[in-house]
Amino acid sequence: MRLPVFTSFILIVILTNIAIHRNDAKIRKNEEDFWDKELRANSTRRKSLDSLNYIRVPLDKLPFGAVKGNDEIDFCERTITRLADQKIVNLTGITNTDLKLEYGAPNITSLTTYDQNYTTLVTNLQKWGKELYDASLYKEATDVLEFSISTKTDVTATYKLLCDLYKNKLSLSSSESSAKIRSLIPVAESLNSLSKENILSILHEALGEVPANEQFA
Repeated sequence: MRLPVFTSFILIVILTNIAIHRNDAKIRKNEEDFWDKELRANSTRRKSLDSLNYIRVPLDKLPFGAVKGNDEIDFCERTITRLADQKIVNLTGITNTDLKLEYGAPNITSLTTYDQNYTTLVTNLQKWGKELYDASLYKEATDVLEFSISTKTDVTATYKLLCDLYKNKLSLSSSESSAKIRSLIPVAESLNSLSKENILSILHEALGEVPANEQFA
């Protein structure tokens, strides 16, 4: 009676070893592919950056000076004004390797700077919008947050706060607020970010809907 148990144990060990070897081989293959791609990327010559989707900060359309004596807002306004004179590009979700392959290894420093400028921009737009919201300047907060979303930000709090503004603070009808929130869904669906699904869930929840990927969960 002990033989089948022993045989089963041996079989489990063998299958486990096979799985481990297969996984190790897959890891080695992925590493080889990565370093091959990285080598090609580092050998790619500089290319033109004219085709990048540069973001322009509409200084004339944002509510600068709406609040006086607020240090947080003052800092955000100064930062965003400074960024308006710099190159800003949303490169969220694109690896350095892919950037080098697309635009050339010599451009990686510039591209990293452009992307860092973008991160600084949307971070400060969220902070600014929240401070305006807390000051009951709901139209101004909406203007700031809508600009941020137009750049395809993946800051979850921006979408959540804007939904609250549409539903509760702007005197919109139910159909108007729903239409506003629904217009954000294509933006969220286009995001190249780990925050994408969470943002979509926030938007569908604000509409009282169940996201398609959760219907059969």
